[in-house]
This record gives sequence, C-alpha cells and structure tokens, in this order.
Amino acid sequence: MNKLTIVLASAASLAIAACAEDTAEPTTDDPVAMNDQMANDTTEAGTIVEVAQGNPDFSTLVSAVTAANLGETLSGEGPYTVFAPTNAAFDKIPQATRDELMSDAGREDLSNILTYHVVQGETNAQALTQAIEGAGEDGYKLTTVNGAELTAMMDGGNVVLVDPEGNRATVTSTDVDASNGVIHVIDTVLMPQ
Repeated sequence: MNKLTIVLASAASLAIAACAEDTAEPTTDDPVAMNDQMANDTTEAGTIVEVAQGNPDFSTLVSAVTAANLGETLSGEGPYTVFAPTNAAFDKIPQATRDELMSDAGREDLSNILTYHVVQGETNAQALTQAIEGAGEDGYKLTTVNGAELTAMMDGGNVVLVDPEGNRATVTSTDVDASNGVIHVIDTVLMPQ
C-alpha cells in the first residue's frame, strides 16, 4: 500500500509540475507568426483599429487610417472584413506618393484606397475560400465599402486579391478576430480605379 501511495504522489507531483510550466506568450519579430498568435488569442478582441494598433507591423496602416479620418468608422459596429496591408506592403509605394496621400490634399484619395480594402460583413478564410471555389476561374467578386470591386482568386494554395489594374495582393495571414469583424493580412496595397 505504501508503494502505491508513493507512485500516486509522484504522478500527482509530475502532473502539477507539468501544469505549472511557464505559459508566457511567445515573442516574435515575424509578423505572420504575430498575426497567427493574435488570431489564436482567446481574450476579448478589440475593434479592428485597436487590433491593428496592437501590432507594430500595421503602424503605417494605423497612421493612414488616422490621416484619412477613418478611425471612428473602423471602430464602429460593423461587422467588417478588412484586408490589411502590412508596413512592407506600404513600403512598395514610392515615398513621394505616400507623403502625398498622407497630406491634407491627399486625404480623399487615401480614404478611397483604404475603404477599397474593407468589405461590409464578416467573411472568414474558410467562407472566402469556398466562395472562390464556387465562383469558377473568373474569381469571386467582392464589393468593397468604397463601391468598387476586388476579385478574389486562388493561386496554388493562396488566396490572392486582384484590383482592376491587375495588381495582386496575397493573403499572408487570416482570421485575426476583432470585436467588429475580421482582419486578413495582405502583402500589397491595392488600388481602386
């Protein structure tokens, strides 16, 4: 009986030790891993703007949303699906063009570009992929908040968004939850006509 008690006590000690392992969130400089970590976080998500503010890889997007006076809109009830360009996506735009868009004179154009990345309603990655597969080879048409269309297609195993000029953005991370919608991360800023 004494040996059984020792075995059970040892097993209980191991179980307690295993449960007491450090569960701190891993840190990473990889924006895709950060977004995946954010998507898997079970705490109450903030608004789309708050989630973007919490990720340093969206600092240019947050600055652009602020410059375009869209912060209140994207913090509203929604729901919205946002295709969020990373800082690296904005870096593909020439600096002079970015400076012009961020100025008071460029506010309307900037607002038009940013709302081109927003779709009314919440569409998770699985639903988007199913819609693309059901749409055939011409792709699935998404009507954005600014009224223009984006075409979503599959390229290999990746979802790709195509603007009217044929520019392509690849979705690099999906289903980042927000209280008023969902964010999908893209690698290129798309331009409406």
